[in-house]
Amino acid sequence: MMTQYKCAYLKTPLGTAKIIGNSDGIVEVSVGDEEIPATENAPDELRECMSQLEEYFNGERKEFSVKLNPSGTEFQKQVWSQLLKIPFGQRITYMKQTLQMGSEKAIRAVAGANGKNPIWIIIPCHRVVGSDGSLTGYAGGLWRKQWLLEHESPTGQTSLF
Repeated sequence: MMTQYKCAYLKTPLGTAKIIGNSDGIVEVSVGDEEIPATENAPDELRECMSQLEEYFNGERKEFSVKLNPSGTEFQKQVWSQLLKIPFGQRITYMKQTLQMGSEKAIRAVAGANGKNPIWIIIPCHRVVGSDGSLTGYAGGLWRKQWLLEHESPTGQTSLF
């Protein structure tokens, strides 16, 4: 029997986060611009994820420990697993990530898998940047990627612009 997915909404500084999961783990965390009220009585299966995200945004958490269960191809899951190894406050390039995966020829496939990451922030695709350090390719919008990188910056720098 398939377990039913539960859904909850969490207000964040970057918009409303939609969290979907069940007892097998979190399958999706996404962010949107729609004004959806925050979930007051979240399902038990999602409470820890919501709490950890709140701690992250409050500057109290650098690593997540919630159980993840993203849906994707084996290759995508390998790419997302590689993303989980990027430490808080660090950035790597798409090329470095691709080389860590074992083949520089797979850069487009790796970048494509990053773009299909279903678990926002927790699987930190925002920590991957272009070879010149530019903020490229972020499904949530480049302004969100910039905000997240500044939030995780060890110096706590703010934007000059």
